[in-house]
Amino acid sequence: MRRRWGVIPAAGLGTRIQPLAFSKELLPIGTRHDGETERPRAVCEYLLERMLVAGVTRVCFVISPAKTDIMSYFGGQIGNASICYAVQQNPNGLCDALFSALPFIAADDEVVVGLPDTLWFPIEGFELLPDGTLSFLLFPVAQPELFDAVITDENGSVQEIQVKQYEAASEWIWGAFKLSGEVLADLHRIWCERGKSDQYFGTLVNAYLRQGGTALGIKGGDIYVDVGTLHGYREAVRVLSSNQISYHEVGR
Repeated sequence: MRRRWGVIPAAGLGTRIQPLAFSKELLPIGTRHDGETERPRAVCEYLLERMLVAGVTRVCFVISPAKTDIMSYFGGQIGNASICYAVQQNPNGLCDALFSALPFIAADDEVVVGLPDTLWFPIEGFELLPDGTLSFLLFPVAQPELFDAVITDENGSVQEIQVKQYEAASEWIWGAFKLSGEVLADLHRIWCERGKSDQYFGTLVNAYLRQGGTALGIKGGDIYVDVGTLHGYREAVRVLSSNQISYHEVGR
């Protein structure tokens, strides 16, 4: 039976927003309601919310050995989704983190992936991405050179991903993506063939495209904030404080 997974790479050191006494993924931003009680909300709960809206029933956090506080915070369940944990022994980049979850995922499973220190809208963004292929949810940003800019043709097919490239040729960056377990395994094969040298997902996807793989870029994102810096944290607070933004509560 096809399952829908959410994979959350959370093993990074978070050096851009240190010092913190806890994992950056648990940085409080905004609030949620626990019954009648209003409580601080961890930044990664926004990503979890979007995954639950998309019908995810299994979540895999990829953590470092030191990030046991994430396990203590979430335990084994959130909403209708079960949670498991994969340990990335060394912080070797997004590709290594992503493939740490591969043993849990079958070829016909669907997988959505996002970054746990980001805040983006619309909440239903994952639902814009089709099943059975690699697809990226794209967001317009003012400084694409700080991210992975995605070049697409008129049909939305991805031509290239420009990884933190000066004077990037597109203002559209990927903020989340979706793929099948089969595509994930294919990407892992290519990564291994390349000596596991790709730390950035964009460089691996470029190799995948050169080998005949296909990917779609869906320009459906509205707002994207990297909360991993102090400037981004302030911007996220501003976005959440806006009367124009509303959001659901994650079931706990």
